[in-house]
Amino acid sequence: MSVGKAVSWILLAACGPLIAWLPFPLIMKSLLAQATFSALFALGVGLLIKQNGMISFGHAAFFGLPGYLLGVLLPYQLVSAELLICAALLLSGGLAFVLGLVFVRAQGIAFGMLTLAIGQAVYEAATRIRWLSGGNDGLTLKLPAKIFGLSLKVLQQPSGMLAVSWLVMVATLAIVSLLASSRFGRLTEAIRDNEERARFLGYRTLWPRAAVFGLSAVVTGVGGVMFALYSGFISPDTVHWTASGSALIMAILGGSGTSWGPIAGALVYFFLKESLDSFTTHWLSIIGVALIVITVAFPTGLAGLVPFARQLIANRREARLARA
Repeated sequence: MSVGKAVSWILLAACGPLIAWLPFPLIMKSLLAQATFSALFALGVGLLIKQNGMISFGHAAFFGLPGYLLGVLLPYQLVSAELLICAALLLSGGLAFVLGLVFVRAQGIAFGMLTLAIGQAVYEAATRIRWLSGGNDGLTLKLPAKIFGLSLKVLQQPSGMLAVSWLVMVATLAIVSLLASSRFGRLTEAIRDNEERARFLGYRTLWPRAAVFGLSAVVTGVGGVMFALYSGFISPDTVHWTASGSALIMAILGGSGTSWGPIAGALVYFFLKESLDSFTTHWLSIIGVALIVITVAFPTGLAGLVPFARQLIANRREARLARA
């Protein structure tokens, strides 16, 4: 990694703690913290699209499942909360990997319907098994006083959670970016573009694609854990298919062709929704129109604005030099 890129990552990581430290309204900090949860959700969905070329309508299951596991198992104090969080994420990723071994064999809408089915199965379980999940009333998490050395009061306070969740988001983005540029990332992209040719070259295509599905579930689960720690509560709404749809919109809006695109899309979508919701009940229609316009004008999403702006600046420089 070059010095310039390292400095860029450090500056990006410092933005969240800086905003948390500055005297901005607590409601703004709370909204930004919640936006980072959605950004991690969208990052997981975007990873699946970018590396596998597949669209999931059921990733909300992996967003809410770690929270439910924490809510159910924490009262028994079998292991520490930190170990339980890691185990919940690994279990969600492992479940996604096993399901992926079957699901990724399907293509297009068939894959989407399979993910929707598993997502709704988790939702039905969360609403029907009241003695375990609390049903529609949700489940309150009995969290310890400290988690990963941080006070629970810090994690459930807007400024503290904003700083922590932002750093977690940037760290996760860095890992996803390294994965995408690695040999494994290039292999999965090759399989995405032409699976038959990858097989002809001697590569196994099923396991890498299932692994991407599992990794995307873990990334999504990280956002779910941060949400559960902040709210201290988990409900069936977090695993409903509409949550998956919102994350998919965020990923498409930001552009899944880059690792950071879904995060940008999530931040824009979240604050656009909060702004429009205070003016009209038809905010979804406005976001829908904006999504259509952006998709048509910039098929690569908001991430496509960066190379477009660079090209525009370069053209203007060339025009000035030509006139001179």
